[in-house]
Amino acid sequence: MSPGADLPDRGGFRTFFSVLFLHLQFMKEMNTPISILLAEDDPNLGTFLQAYLNSKGFKTFLYRDGEAAFEAFQKGSFNFCITDIMMPLKDGFSLAKDIRKLDSQIPILFLTAKTLEADRLKGFQMGGDDYLTKPFSMDELLLRIQAILRRTGGLGREQEQHIFVLGDTKFDFLTQKLSNLDGTKTVDLTSRESELLRLLCMHGNEVVERKDALVKVWKSDNYFNARSMDVYVTKLRKALRTVGSLEIINVHGVGFKLVVEK
Repeated sequence: MSPGADLPDRGGFRTFFSVLFLHLQFMKEMNTPISILLAEDDPNLGTFLQAYLNSKGFKTFLYRDGEAAFEAFQKGSFNFCITDIMMPLKDGFSLAKDIRKLDSQIPILFLTAKTLEADRLKGFQMGGDDYLTKPFSMDELLLRIQAILRRTGGLGREQEQHIFVLGDTKFDFLTQKLSNLDGTKTVDLTSRESELLRLLCMHGNEVVERKDALVKVWKSDNYFNARSMDVYVTKLRKALRTVGSLEIINVHGVGFKLVVEK
């Protein structure tokens, strides 16, 4: 074999450097670390994907089954999810469905050996943003991740938005302040109150289930946290009445709804 016979041809080099240049530009545009939840039960592929994505500047966390991945999602903070479909304990479709209950905006990319159209359609129905069939090239995976992040802004909606103007009320999550629109009435909130109110604001005029709120804000839906949440809801109602007309109502047996006049 002649020297260099196993190296890419010039076209291959051009493709490699083109993808690399675009990725460097992309990471500069994002201007924030991207945290990826990777659910893949194949140890070789999972480890390889994690190492590859980390080498591209992402922070990638690998989980071997759907249950472990969902538990990590509940406790952590991620900007992007990549999940295999055929996994033990909880498959990728079920994982995506559960993630969507907690975050309606975070991007989800499915990796699968399945090629049937019905499987692809089910992936999109479960809340997936894209679907990549094995085997695939790393360049294609990288470009798909970039495209999805550009389209979605790179962050889950609940992680990104921090200022809410709803009816006659303004809420700033970062400063933890609740006020009327002209700022003449202001209430300082605690961190836990702010987290719960942001969740309600993200789903204005929609029911937020008790279990979802507990898992998202308290990280556990046990009895004591449930009682604590009721106390915080009462405090938020008082704060909202102080600055405006927003109201939190109980939906019996289900959860809570922040009522916003349209």
